[in-house]
Amino acid sequence: MDSCRTWHQTGAVQSLARLRKGAKGIVYGISDTGVAGTLIGDALGSTIARRLMELGFIAGERIEVIEEVRPGGDPIAVRIGSSIFALRRREAQAVLIQVEAP
Repeated sequence: MDSCRTWHQTGAVQSLARLRKGAKGIVYGISDTGVAGTLIGDALGSTIARRLMELGFIAGERIEVIEEVRPGGDPIAVRIGSSIFALRRREAQAVLIQVEAP
């Protein structure tokens, strides 16, 4: 049994930071808080969430994790639309994804 099966549930909304290479889905939304409920960004209010939205990480966009750096899996390369971005897992935790079936 896969001990990480919740990472692979389709239709579930989860953080992009939890997905692995080959995972596909649709952006569900962007969160100003990470999975731990702490603010993601800096003291000046310049949040990672706002920057991600400016880059095109908006609800309804298709997304695919195309590469991870090993060991550690950080950063990850993701394709959104026709663009490819490298994100740290810390940044990726702000992106909520509805996972598609493999």
